[in-house]
Amino acid sequence: MKYSLIASSSQGNCLLVIEKDTAILVDMGISLARVEQELFQNQLTFKRLDAILYTHDHSDHYIDYKQIDYSKVYALKDALPDDHKYNEVELYKEFKIKDLTITPIATSHDTVIACGYFIKGEGSSLLYMTDTGKFINDNLKYVKNPTYLLIESNHDISMLVKSNRSYALKSRIQSSTGHLSNEDSASATTSIIGPNTKEIVLCHMSQECNSPEKALEAYRKCFLMAHINIDKYIIKCGKPDEVVRGGEQ
Repeated sequence: MKYSLIASSSQGNCLLVIEKDTAILVDMGISLARVEQELFQNQLTFKRLDAILYTHDHSDHYIDYKQIDYSKVYALKDALPDDHKYNEVELYKEFKIKDLTITPIATSHDTVIACGYFIKGEGSSLLYMTDTGKFINDNLKYVKNPTYLLIESNHDISMLVKSNRSYALKSRIQSSTGHLSNEDSASATTSIIGPNTKEIVLCHMSQECNSPEKALEAYRKCFLMAHINIDKYIIKCGKPDEVVRGGEQ
């Protein structure tokens, strides 16, 4: 399995996952041109994609392009607008797309319904979980020990509090249906990772209220308290305008 985090921020999100002859996107809240550019790098085309999975309908995750074949779209019931018929999936119920077995997992976000995805291939797995105000403990039995963990690490609490953002926005971000702070992300990660985990990617990082240095500092402190050697893992930070690649390239 290999992956390309094409974009990750409040400006837009998109993930490409490839396993053998299977290629899927998770979310597409960026320009079609950027998606096609990364597909081209992997000898793929938009029409060649086997599926597009959506986590929820916020505009940084979902844009209704006319080029989308909705017979290849998968999302929870009511997660997308009623304009199109798509394949409805259910929380914690596995479904297959060729070489991949996928389980939607619950997230806590301020929309009608949202989810993350645990994606299994042959000998490796990937968890994609962003846009959640808290880690739901019931998820753990479904997501434990992924090879690749892509998890939200949205904000540094101090930077958010001191920012010029409105009180309402600060409260929304810090709520249980908002976004994970660096500390909450690191704490969840210590529960999720296992002996098979190789790579961790910190996603949906705020450009105004976070930095890679702040996020990694929080991770180092949390891992130290949990008696976990952080140097065993490759840790990367998602970016709004630069592809982050990983897995078996």
